[in-house]
Amino acid sequence: MKVFDEKHVKNIVLLGSAKSGKTTLAETMLFEAGLINRRGTVEDKNTVSDFHEIEHERGNSVYATLLHTEWRDYKINIIDTPGLDDFLGEVTSSTRVADTCVMLINAQDGVEVGTELIWKSVESFKKPFIFAINQLDHPKAEFDIAIESVKNRFGAAATLMQYPVQTGEGFNAIIDLLKMTMYKFSAEGGKPEKLEIPESEMDKANQLHNELVEKAAENDESVTELYFEKGTLDEDEMRQGIKIGMMNQDLFPIFCMSAKNNMGSGRMMSFIDNVAPSASETPPEKTEDGKEIVCDPAKPPVIFVFRTLVEPYLGKINFFKVCSGEVTAGMDLVNNQTGTTERLNQIFSMDGKNRNNVDKLSAGDIGATLKLKDTNTNQTLHAKELDVAVKPIQFPSHRIRTAIFAKEKNDEEKMSEALKDIQMEDLTIKVHYSKELRQMILEGQGELHLAVTQWKLENLFGVKID
Repeated sequence: MKVFDEKHVKNIVLLGSAKSGKTTLAETMLFEAGLINRRGTVEDKNTVSDFHEIEHERGNSVYATLLHTEWRDYKINIIDTPGLDDFLGEVTSSTRVADTCVMLINAQDGVEVGTELIWKSVESFKKPFIFAINQLDHPKAEFDIAIESVKNRFGAAATLMQYPVQTGEGFNAIIDLLKMTMYKFSAEGGKPEKLEIPESEMDKANQLHNELVEKAAENDESVTELYFEKGTLDEDEMRQGIKIGMMNQDLFPIFCMSAKNNMGSGRMMSFIDNVAPSASETPPEKTEDGKEIVCDPAKPPVIFVFRTLVEPYLGKINFFKVCSGEVTAGMDLVNNQTGTTERLNQIFSMDGKNRNNVDKLSAGDIGATLKLKDTNTNQTLHAKELDVAVKPIQFPSHRIRTAIFAKEKNDEEKMSEALKDIQMEDLTIKVHYSKELRQMILEGQGELHLAVTQWKLENLFGVKID
């Protein structure tokens, strides 16, 4: 597999309320780039992202899933996250290692309660944001109302990059305000036809284009000077201003799409490649003592484990971001927290449950490895000559608790061991024994979170519980 440098890796996290279309968009992005030759659906339970049994049972994401795609000489790492607030821990860890957030908005409902909860959980990261108005082909889609709700909640920073010619079942064309082109799609979606903007749309398109030019010009002195000098900006100059605006959270680009019908996803992928910042352009990772870790492949290697998953029959998978340097298969690194030397026997680029062996990952990239002895979420591995610990992720505090019992007395030890594994992969779960109550207490994010934990105990570990 090709090795991408720090300038050609883009890490995005897909955020949004339940049923906004995140998993469908991830599937479409893989299909659009040719990494899969057939798109699965959530309904058919055959998407690359939602592959766990419980996700098939529930019909929605429970885990954050790492995927990747290659689009025009760039690698885009995609993390598809759950939309229910019971699983905000998955959202938090994924957003921490992403360089750009893509917030999906359901065109029928606009900004929802779920949108608000997710924003509040990730706002402190100050990441660049893209808004994608999805499901514009739905009969009840209301683009103008959805946009109004975005602008009301997120302010003047929310800026149109595109608008649909019409919504609902007739949705098949998008006016792109950066390129001043109309993209028209066939019924099958995919690669659109590029056309001149119709005369009937020119006044609206010119007005919105000028608003976008002004917004791009606000964010950089050199771009502002060019704007005053010429009275306008060309496409490259606009890109420069948009990127700086995104990095300062002064500009949130808004895109239009139907992920289900593969309309508009390719254009957003090109924007991510050409405009969205890479890890080397965003603020560097901070250490526990406030120092910076520069995203530079020439530096000694430092990787941060942001997620740990325990898979039946496979064991422990650690997901990591390369903060600096390069990591290669067979490399030895030291765990800063435990002092253990760990060997990366294999490293992978992930697509759901599919592991793609790679020889090397460079600074800014995201990957996974198997069977580390003593390394878990929030821990740092680094070259032997270093002494550095990446600032840990702050997970949401527990909001609900219940007593938990093994139905069979002889399963109590088995339950305790299983709960250790569950806590290892989900740091928003807490289990402790109350001497006062003489009960094992399970704490989590909500009723659904606790129900999913019970499902894991019974279906993955074979422990029946009350």
